[in-house]
Amino acid sequence: MTWSIEFLEEAKKDLKKLDHSVQLQVLKGIRKVAQNPLPVQEGGYGKPLGNKTGTNLTNLLKIKFRDLGIRVVYKTMRVDGIMKIIVISARSDEQVYKEAGRRREKHDI
Repeated sequence: MTWSIEFLEEAKKDLKKLDHSVQLQVLKGIRKVAQNPLPVQEGGYGKPLGNKTGTNLTNLLKIKFRDLGIRVVYKTMRVDGIMKIIVISARSDEQVYKEAGRRREKHDI
């Protein structure tokens, strides 16, 4: 089962800021993970996040694009089968995780 993918408006803007070739790679990766976005320990592709530099990201997951230095943070909505993309950004100085924490609070995710 492939989960449906939803982007926060801010995440759509994050994606548009990326170079076109990078956008394509990130979207391809997101579509692949959407086939099974559950945490790795449940047989999925998602890497669980916990507390990152004092920011509580419990129940959020990430996709690492190592070659690009990009992280995608998302939440699975199991009941609805939705993979909600929260932030797409470079990992520089844990900024991506701080932004994920802010957006999580703002959107009550």
